[in-house]
Amino acid sequence: MSRAALLLAGCLAAATPARAATVEVEVDGIEAGSGSVYVALCQGGLSEAACRDGETARATGPRQRLVLRDVPPGTYALAAFQDLNGNGRLDRTPLGLPLEPYGFSGEAGRNARPDFARAAFSLREPGLALRVRLMRALPAR
Repeated sequence: MSRAALLLAGCLAAATPARAATVEVEVDGIEAGSGSVYVALCQGGLSEAACRDGETARATGPRQRLVLRDVPPGTYALAAFQDLNGNGRLDRTPLGLPLEPYGFSGEAGRNARPDFARAAFSLREPGLALRVRLMRALPAR
């Protein structure tokens, strides 16, 4: 094969878009009662604005499995929470502490303020499975 043909083949291979992956999330620590479990993929940070794409399921037991499909390969973190009162968001105190069970991928938020770098993982096709354990910052009221 000529040098030009090899160069063209290399450029075409590099231009082929990455295929989407699947993220299977097992959420543990779901509290008994009503509500929903939310999981979201975060890019670049752990703020609500950075954690837009996700899935929701009714809380039916202490463990729930959710699947995020067609996720482009990249670096992400995962945020999860249980919406106990059904208002569609993670309730917080005036100081910003979560009032409902929440969790992140990796070790983020277990002993300190949540940090994207500690929660981040690299996603490639065909995908991966993660486990997130929900916890409370404050005792239940």
